[in-house]
Amino acid sequence: MKRITVQKTKTFLLCVFTFIIVTAISCEKDSTSNEEIIIENLPEISGYPIVDTDIILFYDDLNEIQEPNPVELFYGQDATYYGNQPSYTDNGDGTITDNVTGLMWQKDMGSKISFAEAAGTASALRLGGYSDWRVPTIKELYSLILFSGQVSGETAIKNFINETYFIQPLGNTSIGEREIDAQTWSSTQYLGRTMNNDETVFGVNFVDGRIKGYPKYKPGSSTANIMYFRMVRGNTSYGINDFVDNNDETVTDNATGLMWQKADDGTSRDWQGALEYAENLTLVGYTDWRLPNIKELQSIVDYSRCPSVTNSPAIDPVFQTTSIVDPDGVSGQYP
Repeated sequence: MKRITVQKTKTFLLCVFTFIIVTAISCEKDSTSNEEIIIENLPEISGYPIVDTDIILFYDDLNEIQEPNPVELFYGQDATYYGNQPSYTDNGDGTITDNVTGLMWQKDMGSKISFAEAAGTASALRLGGYSDWRVPTIKELYSLILFSGQVSGETAIKNFINETYFIQPLGNTSIGEREIDAQTWSSTQYLGRTMNNDETVFGVNFVDGRIKGYPKYKPGSSTANIMYFRMVRGNTSYGINDFVDNNDETVTDNATGLMWQKADDGTSRDWQGALEYAENLTLVGYTDWRLPNIKELQSIVDYSRCPSVTNSPAIDPVFQTTSIVDPDGVSGQYP
């Protein structure tokens, strides 16, 4: 489901087993701001514009289908709606500008390095003559993913990034890696621990299309894992939400221009049911609610929260989420 170019566009949020609804609204630039930051040789873009997923095909639960009309099953999915289409400029100096987000990226990531080395590597980078390179956050990095990619098991078919502009290596099968072992780390660390009490950092795999946490160290050792890093510069406000509680069952994110349902409705649904619920919903007088695409949904994840440390779901407390009992019978988990 994609953002459409109208003043008020609603988006429905599926939180695993429960649902929150969202709508896009118009956002006026604050003309009274005391500070305007213009970054050298970058488009004057601020805030958190979400790049579209690049999905143009339609599916039912199992197969590709023809585009459904509004009265047919599976209407309202990602390809139904048209968002900020991916747009890049190759600057001819090893850098790529994202014309939607205002971020400038490395074209070629180079070799894998450890997480401990990444910040220093970014600080020392002078690519394109710029000295303000940084390790991207997970939300900045996720802005590059395109879900028109394809993978078959451990074999790459089409990478989940625009390879006309970005160089995306595969895993080195000659040393025992799989083709999908080409993960890109972000600067965002998981607040809790994973697997065997591992310190974990979020990353994106542009070969198999997943966002995931990866341990800093190899299992059972103090040997640092190494992964790719694609450094970034520009639009330091990207990925930072600006939530406003509208006091009417909705929350507006002024950074993205989306309006969300404040509380899920406490009901679990399959994907078909969620699409129907969103398309037929009327909430606080609005009737154009929709199910969000994956990049819109990821935009409201709060990576400074996790159940094991903050005793809360990974979302701003302005939202209300329903507690669930997971399949193992452990209560208190969140969708």
